[in-house]
Amino acid sequence: MTADGHSRRQFGRRAFFLGGIQALAGAGLIGRMAYLSIAEADRYADAAEDNRVALQLIPPRRGWIIDASGAALATNRPAYSVEIVPSLAGDLGQALDRVAAFVPLEEAERERILEEACDLPPSAALSIADDIGWEAYAAINLELADMPGLRPSKSYVRHYPDGAAFGHLLGYVGPPTAEQYREKRDPLYLQPGFRLGKDGIEKALDSSLRGRPGARRVEVNARGRIVRELDTRDDVPGDSVRLTIDRGLQAFAAERIGGESVSAVVLDCLTGDIKCLISLPSFDPNIFSNRIPSRLWKALQADERNPLLNKTLQGLYVPGSTFKMVTALAALSEGVLPDERVGCNGRYTLGRNTWHCHKRSGHGMVDMRSGIAQSCNVYFYSMARRIGAQAVADMARKLGLEAKFDLPMPVQRRGIVPDPAWKRERYDEDWRVADTLNMSIGQGYLVTNPLQLAVMTSRIATGRLVEPRLLAGPPLPPFAPLGIPADYLDVVRQGMDDVVNGAGGTARRARLPVEGVRLAGKTGTAQVRRITAAERRRGVRSNASLPWKFRDHALFVAFAPVEAPRYAVSIIVEHGSSGSGAAAPIARDLLTYLYDREKAEADLARLQGARDAERRAREAEAARAAAAAEAAAEAAAAAPAPAPAPEPTQGSGA
Repeated sequence: MTADGHSRRQFGRRAFFLGGIQALAGAGLIGRMAYLSIAEADRYADAAEDNRVALQLIPPRRGWIIDASGAALATNRPAYSVEIVPSLAGDLGQALDRVAAFVPLEEAERERILEEACDLPPSAALSIADDIGWEAYAAINLELADMPGLRPSKSYVRHYPDGAAFGHLLGYVGPPTAEQYREKRDPLYLQPGFRLGKDGIEKALDSSLRGRPGARRVEVNARGRIVRELDTRDDVPGDSVRLTIDRGLQAFAAERIGGESVSAVVLDCLTGDIKCLISLPSFDPNIFSNRIPSRLWKALQADERNPLLNKTLQGLYVPGSTFKMVTALAALSEGVLPDERVGCNGRYTLGRNTWHCHKRSGHGMVDMRSGIAQSCNVYFYSMARRIGAQAVADMARKLGLEAKFDLPMPVQRRGIVPDPAWKRERYDEDWRVADTLNMSIGQGYLVTNPLQLAVMTSRIATGRLVEPRLLAGPPLPPFAPLGIPADYLDVVRQGMDDVVNGAGGTARRARLPVEGVRLAGKTGTAQVRRITAAERRRGVRSNASLPWKFRDHALFVAFAPVEAPRYAVSIIVEHGSSGSGAAAPIARDLLTYLYDREKAEADLARLQGARDAERRAREAEAARAAAAAEAAAEAAAAAPAPAPAPEPTQGSGA
């Protein structure tokens, strides 16, 4: 009995102890549950909301770019794209295979996606394909609705109505690079539809054009697909930018130039407004604003005509005879009289070296006006040697060469106006008289860009310090005087008038077919290869006999009307051989467009008809040659094989 009582008491103590532990554990659990339900309710409600609701940034629409009259140069249009969140997609390679059934993906694109996915934050999306079209967008939504992490989306893409005609001027947009994201740490840079300016106006004015992003709260399922939108704050589009450009003139210039490698600048002499700034061949910014196909990029890089270079601002060229007005004004400023005459017999000798005039028989006796009109090298050799290189260099800089202008473009190359100090600093050599002779006719170390030549021409035409501008704005006060006496400028303008309208001028083909409007100009031809003395003795090879890249550049600068200058133009045709034959007619047609658009377009239609006829003739000739070659090959294959020669008999021989 005593033992049984002891056992019951021991069992009771143990039960009481275990029950106490259970009660304490239960109380702890109840307390924890109460704490989580009451004190931590907001925190866990937020966490649950984060799992169910996603906040997405809306890339802002870029501001429009318009021309001087308000015509659209760059706009935005609706588009469809497909994105993926790699962290939700599982096997990304397999996911891309499924998408590729609806949107073709090149191998380079697949590699790009897989590489970029490695650096993305867990919740970030990645663009698979942009601007895929409605059919592909609808098919993906229907067929791949259960695919984890896939996000078909609607957005806006940049649209350039005139394509390549404005490629270098406007530039293009593109997605930010990984380096740009690491530098800025802006979450907007991770949005697949967001674009930054990459070149041209788009890059230089990116902060104004970009706008401010919007945002939306969306409910998503466990696969990351959007179930419904909960709330949206619209984006704020960027500011519109109005340029001084004339859209019609620039588009006309592109058609007129055709397949040539050309830079063209048209400048309003009174306001400095740039009406045309075109470099061809170019690229289509509509393609560049999405992912650039690797094959296209390689083809553009390999093209010897440099379609990726904005020649109007970045191309540097020897100005050739278009520089002779600079030498003439420098001579006048140093006291040379305009009626002083120089005898030209076709060559100029200094020591044992000879410099040649373009007319081998010489021009006879020439003064300044006829020297400009006939482009006599010997006249300018003589005057430059007399006044010295520094006077020529100072005048060149006064007229705008070697200048960098205040324009919203990311890159301008200044060129070189050489002088004795420059050569000493650059090469640690003394300046020679030979350097002066070369510079006097726009050769040697001297290089300029086409915009600088247009500014030079406008300053000569007006006698004022014309400054070019690309952004349209209120009228500016008149430009300050150039500081060159009016009678000096008159002599040079008369010479330029004679170039086009005089009996012995070098650019009579540039006369404007517009009643009452006279054009004054100056041709130029710039060598791109060295002509040896031996070749001169044999006879200099014609440009037509040379490969394209060894032919002379063709240049022409002009202004109109002569009596009251309003427009200045510069044209450079790369390897065009002749300033009067290749460059001057383009300048004539661009200025004709400004004064008589109907006539200019009619002339262009005839030119395009002639080009089409030439193209068809070349194609027909190529087809005939191919057919003849094929027939010859078939005939050779069908001819019986020649009989084998008989084997010599034993013992035969000489």
